[in-house]
Amino acid sequence: MDSRSLGEILLEYTSITPQQLDEALVVQREKGFKLGEAVLQLRFLRPEDILKALSIQAGIPFTNEIKTDEIPSELISLVPINYAKKNEIIPLRKEEGNIVVAMTDPTNHAALDDLNLIFDQPIRPVIANSQQVLDAINVCYNRKAGSDQAVMSDLGDEENLDQMAQELEEVKDLLDASDEAPIIRLVNQLLFQGVKQKASDIHIEPFEKEIVVRYRIDGVLYDIMHPPKKAQNSILSRIKIMSNLNIAEKRLPQDGRIRIKLAGKDIDIRVSTLPTSFGESVVMRLLDRSKVLLTLDTLGILGEKLKIIRELVHSSHGIVLVTGPTGSGKTTTLYAALTEINAPDIKIITVEDPVEYQIPGINQTQVNAKIDMTFASSLRAILRQDPDVVMIGEIRDKETAEIAIQASLTGHLVLSTLHTNDSASSIARLIDMGMEPFLIASSLLGIVAQRLVRTLCKECAEPYEPDDVVLEQLGITREQLGGRLFYKAVGCHSCLETGYSGRCGVHEILVTNDEIRALIIKNVDAMTIKRAAMKSGLKTLRESGLDLVLEGKSSVDEVLSLTQEDIARDSIT
Repeated sequence: MDSRSLGEILLEYTSITPQQLDEALVVQREKGFKLGEAVLQLRFLRPEDILKALSIQAGIPFTNEIKTDEIPSELISLVPINYAKKNEIIPLRKEEGNIVVAMTDPTNHAALDDLNLIFDQPIRPVIANSQQVLDAINVCYNRKAGSDQAVMSDLGDEENLDQMAQELEEVKDLLDASDEAPIIRLVNQLLFQGVKQKASDIHIEPFEKEIVVRYRIDGVLYDIMHPPKKAQNSILSRIKIMSNLNIAEKRLPQDGRIRIKLAGKDIDIRVSTLPTSFGESVVMRLLDRSKVLLTLDTLGILGEKLKIIRELVHSSHGIVLVTGPTGSGKTTTLYAALTEINAPDIKIITVEDPVEYQIPGINQTQVNAKIDMTFASSLRAILRQDPDVVMIGEIRDKETAEIAIQASLTGHLVLSTLHTNDSASSIARLIDMGMEPFLIASSLLGIVAQRLVRTLCKECAEPYEPDDVVLEQLGITREQLGGRLFYKAVGCHSCLETGYSGRCGVHEILVTNDEIRALIIKNVDAMTIKRAAMKSGLKTLRESGLDLVLEGKSSVDEVLSLTQEDIARDSIT
């Protein structure tokens, strides 16, 4: 154990300066913090630097890695998960008659004493990063809960499963569940695995002789498990109770919501049921409420495109549209734009269907068809609330479009979405809704068309040299390629054998300059508008996707499948 103070150790082993240390000591005295907390609040050092200094002072080893697959299950089973999370502590292994334990606070002697009693053996602590310890806790206690097949095997001879699903109460954190009821364990396992594998949706589909559970991961559905058919009603009843739906109603579709805490994360689940030939189909949309909302510069929008979008969303009035098919990330882009401009001196109101993520400082309202609260009626009420910026979840009809255009012409910035294939098609869509071309030309600031393409798994992507056929499909020459290699999806354990991990946006941004406005007033076709925009520098979705291929982030197959062939480029003379 080092007799020096923590401040002296920080000065010797880290980059902190004497002046910064003095400032941290002042904060420590004024706010009653520990010195390490004061240094972190002032952002002078990283958490790892503080932990290493504590390691030197206490004479306790510091570890950079916790190998969860090497932690014995019998050690985990003796420590309750709530206790492990509260104290940020996890047993690692038996070693020379001691229990080696990872912890974030070596001064937590009470926890060490507790573990000594639990294991009835001497405890040897090592210091680890807080996030590493919490991640290890979630992984190990999930493993302890058992596999999907083990959970399903418990469904075997159980009787009165419907009654059991109704009688058992919902747990606060699914990993803390001590219920032995098979249905409870199965539904909890489905939810936890869905979050763990970063699924956006969980599909539970009844067929004649089986139930199929599928997860949608990065936009693609994967078959996960097939629970026994006799458990169908019990599973559905459990989900209905969790989402406050009518368990007796099986003839009509129902919509509900579940709010749970899972592995320390706040998860919102939108539940939809639909009667089918062999029972009710259930789809659960998973929304991680603890996830930090993306900003514009983390959406894959870089360079000149980022500059253009920022200029559009910082405009004082006008309409900015985000367009693309369902599931292309339009709402995420709108949320990022709102986060960009959100400030105390700006009033922002949204009308959505439904509200997916809560944004601090923004008034969000949800449409409700049952009480005739539509986008149009909500928008009228919103405009009486003196907003500066209005976000409309989607422009679906003429009435909503008219109010949105009038709002933009009277000093409001309006952000909304449309379902069209590219940027120029959005103008034709508004005209088809009955909007006058001169009003569109006067109010429209710009249109962002987007798609989500899957990004290659970094663990298994393989480089290759593209042939001439591929280059022709992409519209580039070998000289333009400049010797760069492309990468293809292979598949490995870490990416579920898909070859892809995560998604990235590709964007096409059309800004309505004077030439575009003149064409809109003339009511020309979408292709003519797009040609004019490309002459002014518009980069198509295909070209944006090509940039990702050249950077090694995505594959040719992925980009070609999600971006339509652009014939307008070939038509430019």
